[in-house]
Amino acid sequence: MTQSMTKRIHFVQGEYRVSDDPNVVLTTILGSCVGACMRDPLANVGGMNHFLLPGNLDHPRQEAERYGVHLMELLVNGLLQRGAQRQRLEAKLFGGARTIEKMINIGEKNSEFARKFLKNENIKHIGGSLGGLAGRRIEFWPVSGRARQYLLSTEKTKLPEIMPVITKLPTEGSIEFF
Repeated sequence: MTQSMTKRIHFVQGEYRVSDDPNVVLTTILGSCVGACMRDPLANVGGMNHFLLPGNLDHPRQEAERYGVHLMELLVNGLLQRGAQRQRLEAKLFGGARTIEKMINIGEKNSEFARKFLKNENIKHIGGSLGGLAGRRIEFWPVSGRARQYLLSTEKTKLPEIMPVITKLPTEGSIEFF
């Protein structure tokens, strides 16, 4: 008897992944960014992206990987290339937190963009978690459509006003981590 091994694939902003392997779980960490988890339940294929800004088609090509419009299209096309059909796609959206109070609420703009994209593309929005003040770690099983989120601490960390000066030089053979 062979026991299946879960394959965790972690990725960061500006990336997306598509898989039809039932042992794969896709993971990412989101703050104001949004991650769209999409799948076709009949084709048993799914994927997730992680975008930083809503964006539009007017931005230079080298900046495109940061933007939702680019990553949403890549995700949809990646699913279609693996046998998904557009009319069967379903999505869960995560992220969009307001992580910095005194700045523009980019998380809200990301969330609005993602919801609008799904509506315009006639992709069913079946769940997720958008907004709030906390970042999230997301796990998504692309074949089953199962998703799990872990909220990250919202405590603010105060950095010292002056960083201490290191006066002792490391001894030979020691390792110093920064």
